[in-house]
Amino acid sequence: MAFSTRLVSKSRQLCGSQAIPRQEHAIPVRFYAKEAAPTALKGDEMLKNIFLDVKKKFETALGILKKEKITIDPDDQAAVSQYAKVLKTVREKADLFSESQRIQYTIQTRTQDIPDARTYLLTLKEIRIKRGLIDELGAEAMTMDALDKVEKEIKKPLMRNDKKSMALLTAEFEKINKKLGIQKEDLPKYEEQLELKIAKAQLEELKKDALEVMETQKKREEFRDEAMPDVKSLDIRNFL
Repeated sequence: MAFSTRLVSKSRQLCGSQAIPRQEHAIPVRFYAKEAAPTALKGDEMLKNIFLDVKKKFETALGILKKEKITIDPDDQAAVSQYAKVLKTVREKADLFSESQRIQYTIQTRTQDIPDARTYLLTLKEIRIKRGLIDELGAEAMTMDALDKVEKEIKKPLMRNDKKSMALLTAEFEKINKKLGIQKEDLPKYEEQLELKIAKAQLEELKKDALEVMETQKKREEFRDEAMPDVKSLDIRNFL
């Protein structure tokens, strides 16, 4: 059925997005250059290893999804929490990034060569928008105001290698965090809230897919007199 296909697709996306492994487990590309294989096979060998790694992660994820009971009810907080736990188990067993880790990795790779603070902050805004994250607290405007204040004080664009001036910006950011009630020790809580939002959104997609499939089935002559089951009663494991 389409909704079970979507679930498998989610697993593929989850694993496929991890083609670049975590830094602590990463094998540098130069490793392959030291192999004794013929030159023509070096690239193929590297791609083969990446494919096998992604395949292993996908099979691990699918194996977990086949065992865990998932209730397709995005309006039930308990169901959302349970699904979030399943996704967390998938990430841990298959050694995948969490959403916050993916964002962090994207930020690191996209901003590492940016010399000035303004372009850096604008790039963070671009990443946030592309990932569909909402600045509910209006923090971006505050950080840009803080940058304007510092650059006005130093009378030049703020460069990221200017440690003294960057310290001024960091101090301004700390004021913003205090104003918004954001503390470093609360970061795990924010990450958990993000994962719950993702779990809820995925359950909403699965529910939508299931309803669409059942509506299509209902239009067929042989199913017109049959009552369609409640989406919450469906066991996705039967369709994987």
